Parts: sequence; structure tokens; C-alpha cells
Amino acid sequence: MKSPSRSGVFQASTDERLEAFAESISFDSRLYRQDIRGSIAHAEMLSSVGLLTEKEFTLIRDTLVEIQSEIDEGQLPFRFELEDIHMHVEQALIDRIGDVGRKLHTARSRNDQVSTDIRMWVREALDGIDARLETLQRAFLSRCDGDFDVIVPAYTHLQRAQPVLASHYWLAYIEKLQRDRERIADCRRRVNQCSLGIAAVAGTTLPIDRQQTARQLDFEGVTANSLDTSSDRDFMLESAFVLATIASHLSGWAEEWILWSTVEYNFIKIPQQFCTGSSIMPQKVNPDTLELTRGKSARVMGNLQTLMLLVKNLPLAYNRDLQEDKPPLFDSFDTVSAMLDLAAPIVSGSVLQRESIESRLECGYLDATTLMEWMIKKGVPQRRAHHLVGAIVGDAMQQDVSLAELPLELLQSHAPEIDATVFESLGCKNSVAAFVSYGSTAPEQVRLQIDRWKTKLK
Repeated sequence: MKSPSRSGVFQASTDERLEAFAESISFDSRLYRQDIRGSIAHAEMLSSVGLLTEKEFTLIRDTLVEIQSEIDEGQLPFRFELEDIHMHVEQALIDRIGDVGRKLHTARSRNDQVSTDIRMWVREALDGIDARLETLQRAFLSRCDGDFDVIVPAYTHLQRAQPVLASHYWLAYIEKLQRDRERIADCRRRVNQCSLGIAAVAGTTLPIDRQQTARQLDFEGVTANSLDTSSDRDFMLESAFVLATIASHLSGWAEEWILWSTVEYNFIKIPQQFCTGSSIMPQKVNPDTLELTRGKSARVMGNLQTLMLLVKNLPLAYNRDLQEDKPPLFDSFDTVSAMLDLAAPIVSGSVLQRESIESRLECGYLDATTLMEWMIKKGVPQRRAHHLVGAIVGDAMQQDVSLAELPLELLQSHAPEIDATVFESLGCKNSVAAFVSYGSTAPEQVRLQIDRWKTKLK
């Protein structure tokens, strides 16, 4: 069957190789619901401005509903010669109601049609990602009360740095995910503008009502420039960037917990439902889900790069290159959705290895900075205090003891300002209790943040 897009100007049939090369139905078929919804709204607008009769609109609407039902049930075959989902829907309509169906495309091009379809799809997909991010936030938050008293080492450069509450650590990921959600919300505003009515590139001479169509499709407004709209894929690039940022956050979390689950760290136990074994080593319990999360993040970042390269040299306005924007975008949404669906139960179901953590907590002199700041409060200049504490840590290393185990006399030999009260700040528990600044791991501050997030995520 000849595609409706090939008008009478063509005198030669399409080469079958081109049909296979140019088709997009294999991936844009997932837009069928958006396409049909957009077509119904468009037809209703055409009726309201007198370009369709009420009877014609009703016939088109009811038939489109039937076509959607057939696609839902897998009863409408897809054919390469019809190129894309838009032509499949339109041809099915024409096959059923003839010339009335041929009126649907009045004042519309596939350019504005596909732009509108993908905007509706992305809008819904962003909402789905946002809901999954909130679920993951709740998973981290659900751990905060039960793990509140656990102290873990915080790292910089993968070297032990300072002690923090485990709940402070969980809150850190909640904050990251919140920024992801804020980026989604901001991106969604630019996605949620209706393209219908710009037609191919210049608009139309027919008396359409773009605002009506936008309202029907729950858009916040209409795009302002037909030439820009025909070529605009900014909203897809921005969505891909947001997804890549989320993937980066998930990859960093996965890497951390992969390390934490090793015998060397032994900080956390991953639920076995999300692990696999070895084909040769019977003792292995591998954190494969986390490794795949780390690996699949590369695909999401690669998809962003693909989209950036796709549009970088395109002149105004529409070019067929833009057909290739959907596979990487769809893949990014699918991949990040799957990553988030697995992350939440892993976070909820993992168990902190408390005894293991505590047994080595004092290793690494995590309280050194607290000692330095204790000396600052005694009037010692920061740079001098930093040097002196470094020397004290050196002594502790030589003796293979913690700072709290050093005798007062040795401490005073480095800094006479030190007195016996210093021991109230040494050791990881004392060190954590000494914090006071907003946003720190101070127990009071952490409790305030937990309460804030409980209210926010109600």
C-alpha cells in the first residue's frame, strides 16, 4: 500500500530498500496513544472553527477510538511502507471512513504532529521518573530513624575523612534526588508547550484555534514561532540531560555500595534477591544489579551525546535527521526507569553491618579535624593548629593508637594549650557530637533534616 505521504508529484514507486531504511514504526509505535489523542483534539478544533462538521468530527473521533482499541489489543498490523505511527493511524482511519478521514490532516503536518506527540510522551515519562525518584527518596528516608545511632566514615579521595551519622549519609542522597526532581519540574515546563498549528514550518492560512487544542491536550501554552517549533528538539536534549544526571547519581551510589559490600569494607549487605552467583565459584554473591546500574548509566550518557550530535549542524527548520531522536530518548527513559525501580528495594532491604563498621571506626583518625577545631576554639591559629594536629597524628601512627589513647603529656608537648577537656572531643562519637553548623552531621541538625523530609515527603 502506498504511503499517504507520497503525493501525485511522485512518478516512481519507493525503493523497498528505502522503505526499510526510512521506517520508524519499529520504535515510534509507542506513541500511538499520544498520536490518537492529539488527532482527536485536532479534529475537535477543526469542527469548532468550521473546517469539519459536527457529524464528521464524531465519526473521526469514534473511529480513532476504535483504532486505538485495536492497537491496544495488537490487532492492527504495522507495515514498513506506511513509515510511522502517524501514517498508520491516518491510513487506518481512511480505510474505514474514506474521504472524511482524509480531512483529519487539514492544517496539520507530520512536523507539528510528531513534535506534539513526543512532547506529550515526554511529559508523561518525566512524571513517571519523578514518581520513581520520590519512591527512592522515601526508601532512604525510611532508614534514617533505625540507623540514626550508627556512625560511618565519610570519605574524600576514597580515604577516610571524618565521621558522620549514617542517617546523614542517607539524607545526602535524598538531597541529590531532590535536585533531580527539581530539574524534572523545570524541564517539564518547557516540554509542556503545544506545537500543533505551526503545520510544516510557516503556519497555516486556515482559521485554526491553537489555544483550544493546547487546552484539550493539557498543555500550559503554545509555541510562539512556527519556524523554531518545526526544528526544536531542545526539550528532548534537556530531558536527556536530566536523565543522564540521574543516571550519574545512581552510578555513584552503586559504585559506593559495591565497595561497601566487599569483604574489605563489609559495611553493608545487599539483599540476595538482587545479587547473582558465579558459574565456577560457589561462594560468590555478586552485586550484579549495582554493577549493571553503574554500567547502564553509560548508555544514558551516551544517548545524551547522540542527541547533541544529531542536532548540532541542522539548518532551520525540520530535517529528516530528527527521526533518529526517539530511539536514544526512549532508551534513556526506559533505562533510568528500570534503574530506579531496582534501586528503591535495594536501599530499603540492605542491612548495615554495624559490628563490622564499629570495630574499625576509629581507624584512620577521623577525629583529627575535630581536634584541630578544638584547638582553634582555644585560640590557636588555624594553620598552626593544622600543623600541630598533623604532628600529633604522626605520633599516634607510630604508636599504632587512636588520638584518644595518646597521653595528655604527649599532646601538651606539641601544644601547651591542650588540657584534659580535649578528650571530650576525641573519638568518633565525641567528634560527631561536637558538630554544630547547619547542614552538618550534628545529631540535632540531622534530626531537624529528617523531620523536614518527613513533612516534605508526606
